[in-house]
Amino acid sequence: MTGTTRAACELLWRHRCAGTVLGELPPALRPRSDAEGHAIQAALADVTGQRVVGWKIAATSLAGQKHINVDGPLAGRILSGGVVEVGRAISLAGNRMRVVEPEFGFRFGQSLPARTAPYTVDEILAAVDSLHPVFEVPDSRYAEFTRAGQAQLIADAACCGPFVFGPAAPAVWRGLDLSAHQVHARVSDAHGERTARDGEGRAALGDPRAALAWLVNTLSVLGVTLEAGQCVSTGTCMVPLEVRPGDTVQADFGRLGSLMLTLSD
Repeated sequence: MTGTTRAACELLWRHRCAGTVLGELPPALRPRSDAEGHAIQAALADVTGQRVVGWKIAATSLAGQKHINVDGPLAGRILSGGVVEVGRAISLAGNRMRVVEPEFGFRFGQSLPARTAPYTVDEILAAVDSLHPVFEVPDSRYAEFTRAGQAQLIADAACCGPFVFGPAAPAVWRGLDLSAHQVHARVSDAHGERTARDGEGRAALGDPRAALAWLVNTLSVLGVTLEAGQCVSTGTCMVPLEVRPGDTVQADFGRLGSLMLTLSD
């Protein structure tokens, strides 16, 4: 790790902790390529002292990629301090995106080391221990995150925010067509339901399993092992849900379970 790489990571982390933003990284610290962005993100565990407990995928739909002006999906680390227990409220203080994303999450029972040959979907699923309903409350450390550019977004862990992982789904998930699996979500406040929205697995690169394979093989190319015990959240399965403090978000994943989240100031 270079001094510049660490300094960039430290600056982004300070803003994440404070709930503040910057226009963009200073020129001397700004990544000039995706590889430099990944190097900055890779410094997170060392800078924060937290464990990497999983991975997220951002911009898994064409609309999402256009929205933040990137040319494909982005991988981001989930740190131990970024996972919130089911039933615990998440504060929106300092959050500029103010959306919640229902997602499919996979917990790994076996490690998948980096290797030259790409992993097949079957190999990857054989290493998966369980599937979980997930919420992400994404955020960005850039004031204009739609203009930050791909390398800077990668450096910022792909707009990573707090995650809630629900209970493991019944094993029946392995026999389902996850691309067509529907999810119904609603946002309510003190006056009742404000938003209702439907989504399905195909919103995540056509199938959550395809998104999972993309993530695993992207890490492999980067020389990163996906460790046993880590989780991968494969990206929102619907248009993100606009939220504000005091809202309650519920998502029904049908046979795969349900999840609820309360948002505070």
